[in-house]
Amino acid sequence: MSLPPILQIGEILISSEILTAEFCCDLAVCKGACCVEGDAGAPVTLDEVMQIEDCVDNVWSDLSASAQAVIDKQGVAYTDREGDLVTSIVGGKDCVFTCYDDIDVDGETVKHCCLCALERAARQKAGTNSQFIKPISCALYPIREKTFSDGTVALNYHQWDVCRSAREKGKALHLPVYKFLKGPLTRRFGEVWYHELCDAAEELRSYIEQS
Repeated sequence: MSLPPILQIGEILISSEILTAEFCCDLAVCKGACCVEGDAGAPVTLDEVMQIEDCVDNVWSDLSASAQAVIDKQGVAYTDREGDLVTSIVGGKDCVFTCYDDIDVDGETVKHCCLCALERAARQKAGTNSQFIKPISCALYPIREKTFSDGTVALNYHQWDVCRSAREKGKALHLPVYKFLKGPLTRRFGEVWYHELCDAAEELRSYIEQS
């Protein structure tokens, strides 16, 4: 029996790899490279752009002078060559909300790690009324969301070379993508949907064991 490539959970189409592939960010190795690699910003919605604009003053001092200049010129987001609304970038690749700091990872200090200024500010102000942490497209990675012209939403598993260490760590921990991203998936699609996803994962695991 071959593995079904696409599953449907509620109204959402998902790649079966999201349930079978293993992943866990390894900041000690990658140091947040996903924020500074690539040729476009992170996909955002109009609602997210408005929320980001509300957060800019809180993170302004954490941004580089180059990032501040880009935001002053074109705002926090722009439309890329594929027609998608994405966060503004510096030098053709770095997200404008990139900042650097030393962080603790499993008891060891990782120096000059690339972080999201928006997320850091949100976590430092935990308990405030703001529910915005960072663009959901960032929080969901390595899952990428696509909405088709008929409104159908599909979730795919994306493999990027800079995340090789995350795949290795995920395998070592036996941590599937959908479990690693429990928080973001629940925030995006709701608890009921996430529980249905977990049920589908169990069914798929049984299917694989029997094949």
